[in-house]
Amino acid sequence: MARFLTKKHLSRRSLLRGTGTALALPFLESMLPAGTALAQAQLPKTRFGAIYFPHGATMSRWMPVNEGRDFTFSEILKPLEPFRKTVNIISDLSLPLAYGPGGATANHNRSAASFISGAKAETGAIPKLGVTLDQIIARELNQDTPLPSLELTIEEATLSCGEGLSCAYRNTISWQSDLSPLPMQNNPQVIFEQLFGDGATPEQREARRSQSLSLLDAVTEQLAALDKSLPASDRIRLEQYLTDIREIERRIVQAGTRVTEDINVPDKPNGIPADIEDHIRLMYDLQVLAWQTEISRVSTFLMAKELSSAVYPASGIRDSFHTLSHHSNNEDMKARFAVLNHYHVSLFAYFLEKLDAVPDGEGTLLENAMILYGSGMSDGNSHNHDPLPIVLAGGASGKLEGNRHIRNPNRTSMSNLLLSMLHVLGIERDQFGDSNGTVDLTA
Repeated sequence: MARFLTKKHLSRRSLLRGTGTALALPFLESMLPAGTALAQAQLPKTRFGAIYFPHGATMSRWMPVNEGRDFTFSEILKPLEPFRKTVNIISDLSLPLAYGPGGATANHNRSAASFISGAKAETGAIPKLGVTLDQIIARELNQDTPLPSLELTIEEATLSCGEGLSCAYRNTISWQSDLSPLPMQNNPQVIFEQLFGDGATPEQREARRSQSLSLLDAVTEQLAALDKSLPASDRIRLEQYLTDIREIERRIVQAGTRVTEDINVPDKPNGIPADIEDHIRLMYDLQVLAWQTEISRVSTFLMAKELSSAVYPASGIRDSFHTLSHHSNNEDMKARFAVLNHYHVSLFAYFLEKLDAVPDGEGTLLENAMILYGSGMSDGNSHNHDPLPIVLAGGASGKLEGNRHIRNPNRTSMSNLLLSMLHVLGIERDQFGDSNGTVDLTA
């Protein structure tokens, strides 16, 4: 029997260990000291996520027509309406440092680079930018977790970017220092092992996978003993958590063992789904697990890179992402691009729905999170950087109200919002990036 079962209450850092497995537990009421009411427990710490999509949006179909509270969701943003109480639309922001010399490729690269750095991408062989928002939050608030931050993406790294700008500016949105871009991982299996591997050898983990053993099989006896000791409410919560893990693992294994008999296709790393929507949903699910267990409270997700040629069949649009963004002001193409924008927002809504279904303290993960969703470009056809399409979701552990469309003076720096987000989290700074003020998130 695991040692923690002899205590009066479970440790928040309890782990179930087996070969190649270190299974963290979600928050359970049994983790509170005896006699402690849930309301008296320490407030859950806020999780932070930044999700980037390239190429901007059809802004006439993104922008809500009215501002303030109880705004009307626009055509593109309609999937977010069920989460109105935790959603803010932030309008009229700009990335002035994303403008610069060079052609379209340079403009795209600087869009992603400046998004949560508020800094200018320097030309030359050595990439230089600035510390990004996620890494400041990880440094200030997330040092007690096994992984300070997670960096996820969907597409493979680009190796040739031209225009005198390093590919680092396009391949990641997370920078640990001005000279240290953090690589982003697109293989769900690798991320899964990051979350639940215990440091056992790669050979042991591969042996488990080759025998079609779930990581939960390695801790079956401990789980049975734990289950007997828990009250009914905790057993229900634990069972749902284990069901989620087993389903995610099943999808990863399925992606890694797909068979093609009559057609030759390029090899992909084991565990990457062939279907792009499955891939995106799986990456969202892994972030939910990381936040739920507090293996990490900070994540960044590059849903697609600038200049992405990805196609999303489930959207009903057959054009590639980047190609369609160059609509030449043709109203039919702009309308189709809006359909694609709506589809991407619906996938973001899937993430919010998953977070809202996970209890966390007296609230949910969504109520205890702050999530930035947006692009560093406004109109992909003209490559401009204002007004940006930006959503801020989550309740930030009671510090952030939703149900608002917040307008700002034209060309307000995006860095003003980033600075205000730090303030919401209790990280006091006078400036971030090129900020020259703040965005009022308390109105």
